[in-house]
Amino acid sequence: MLESVKISRRQSEIRQQLAELVGKQTPTEDETRSMETLDSEYRTNETRYRAALIAEDEERREAGAELETRSEREWSDMMAGFELRQVALALDEGKQLDGQTAEIVTELRSAGGYRGLPVPWQALEIRAGETIASGTPDPVSTRPIIDRLFPASAAARMGAQMVNINSGQVEWPVVTSAVSAGWAATETGNVADPAAYTTTDRPLAPDHCLGVQMRITRKTLKQSGAALEQAVRRDMNGAMAQAMDQAVFLGSGSTGEPTGVFTGAATWSITETAIDAAASWSAFRAAVVRFMTSNAAGSPEAVKLMIRPEVWAALDDTYIDTGTGVTEWDRLTRNIPAGNVVMTTNALAAPAGGPPVASNALLTTSAGGTPPIFVGAWNSVDVIRDPFSDAASGGLRLTALATMDVTISRAAQLEVLTGIQ
Repeated sequence: MLESVKISRRQSEIRQQLAELVGKQTPTEDETRSMETLDSEYRTNETRYRAALIAEDEERREAGAELETRSEREWSDMMAGFELRQVALALDEGKQLDGQTAEIVTELRSAGGYRGLPVPWQALEIRAGETIASGTPDPVSTRPIIDRLFPASAAARMGAQMVNINSGQVEWPVVTSAVSAGWAATETGNVADPAAYTTTDRPLAPDHCLGVQMRITRKTLKQSGAALEQAVRRDMNGAMAQAMDQAVFLGSGSTGEPTGVFTGAATWSITETAIDAAASWSAFRAAVVRFMTSNAAGSPEAVKLMIRPEVWAALDDTYIDTGTGVTEWDRLTRNIPAGNVVMTTNALAAPAGGPPVASNALLTTSAGGTPPIFVGAWNSVDVIRDPFSDAASGGLRLTALATMDVTISRAAQLEVLTGIQ
């Protein structure tokens, strides 16, 4: 117990004893001496109490910090104990779930309906040795239940935010009005007339379902044991991350796919600039300037750039002056940090046309802390067992289903460049 708490309790006892003695009309000599002793002790304790509070200030701060991070750490520790192997055996053999896995599944079922067994998004993370560093915060944490996009995701590196939705739709109202200030021309003149405050909605709708099928043989179930959990995680992680990245940027908006950034650029009024020239820093610099003049970015360091590896090769092979050895890539990374440049072959279509062949690029910025792209995911991953397809061989067929959608925030935070040769 803290010393200040002990002193506070003693002060309360002294006040109670003094109240009893003061209430007597004719106290005895012993009672009078007792009042003097208690009064002296009370004054001394007041000084000790202030000193104890000062001494315990650091302990209180440490305790407060512990309380602020305890819930997140306990949730991470609980997720670390979730076993996909139990899910596979429950669907295959009807084995009863137990431990933290059963507790998490029960909690997820209470939040939404599932035909199969619900699996939290955190279970798809690839864990090193099935351990988690105690107290280490998740650096990509954004919303409850869905803590992050997959680490290798181009969408995450380009500033997209993953949002978990329990049910229904989610819309972000974006201001579109051009409210301006005006000075009064004369002493009695009026200022600018009021302008209507208008917005446009950026909705996320549960219209698109992403699925992954996994076929597990009888031999794998009997032989792999605990290693089966890591194998299933790697398969689901890789397949869903690849499909998600491709849909965020290249989704066709048909045949079940959401509309990606490149496909929906015209619909969302995203600026599309045709370069139709060799890759150079000047082409990207012009786009950065447009970001800065529209107040979407304050400096080149706030801009993220997504390109194909072939564009990087062209930039690195183009010399400004052969005598200095400075390339177009050197000029680009002097202004846009290399950490803000994302190279991908999955989120950008392969170079085509020509000769010479040309590719596209995308620039984004997080203006005012608002991400340029939202990726919505409804509830958790729904894992369903197909008991018939592989029944003859004793195998297990699992299907993982996720409902997802894509939208942008402000069109001014994105720009598409085409025809980069």
